[in-house]
Amino acid sequence: MAFSRLLLLISIVGYFLIASAANFYQDFDITWGDGRAKILNNGELLTLSLDKSSGSGFQSKNEYLFGKIDMQLKLVPGNSAGTVTAYYLSSKGATWDEIDFEFLGNLSGDPYILHTNVFSQGKGNREQQFYLWFDPTADFHTYSILWNPQRIVFSVDGSPIREFKNMESKGVPFPKNQAMRIYSSLWNADDWATRGGLVKTDWSQAPFTASYRNFNANACTVSSGTSSCSSNSASSPNAWLSEELDSTSQERLKWVQSNYMIYNYCTDTKRFPQALPTECNTA
Repeated sequence: MAFSRLLLLISIVGYFLIASAANFYQDFDITWGDGRAKILNNGELLTLSLDKSSGSGFQSKNEYLFGKIDMQLKLVPGNSAGTVTAYYLSSKGATWDEIDFEFLGNLSGDPYILHTNVFSQGKGNREQQFYLWFDPTADFHTYSILWNPQRIVFSVDGSPIREFKNMESKGVPFPKNQAMRIYSSLWNADDWATRGGLVKTDWSQAPFTASYRNFNANACTVSSGTSSCSSNSASSPNAWLSEELDSTSQERLKWVQSNYMIYNYCTDTKRFPQALPTECNTA
């Protein structure tokens, strides 16, 4: 009897350890929205809402310097024109680094646009945009960022859609020295988000709501300038620190970019009439 109670106790403790591994109460702070952002289901679900008065947002408690970060999102359904759901990593200051997912809403029946960008030392202008091969409002899908010293890879449901390599040797700044927090917000951007601002937000559809679950970060956290990875880097189990795309992933990346990419700054000669950015000319 005592042994069975011990097993039950171990299983209960184990359950709570697993449950707390991805708990929004532990990992995030709601930062704005005056009650429009909510943590539900004992910390397993987070929702952001937008109405005519305000949007809402949250940020991670931890700062990270490199990591493999996953979040499942279910985007605003129906007529989401004018709304933007932003999910990104960012540091602070005038020369900030940033790694962006932004989801640009659209009229019912038209696809969302997934907008990506990479900022390093305060400079962005590296936009790539995609349609998705599924309805991102019907169910949760996993949006991931792999960020290590060699590359940044954006992935959707495990399929890489974009790779930004470290090309500091060619003079291209790369985010590697500034710790970043995770941020997300749902806000009104109908001055530009949908067809360049031609389609405005239909406030009769409000409140607009996006949902989040199953956050996971295999990452180096930074506290008081010290990284959790620096002390044991030689024996680090963090394989993602040197992860790169294998041949299968490279083929998947090409498939996504061939079939679903709708804008690539690296081919925009009107925007860059003198010369394309340096990283665009390197395979």
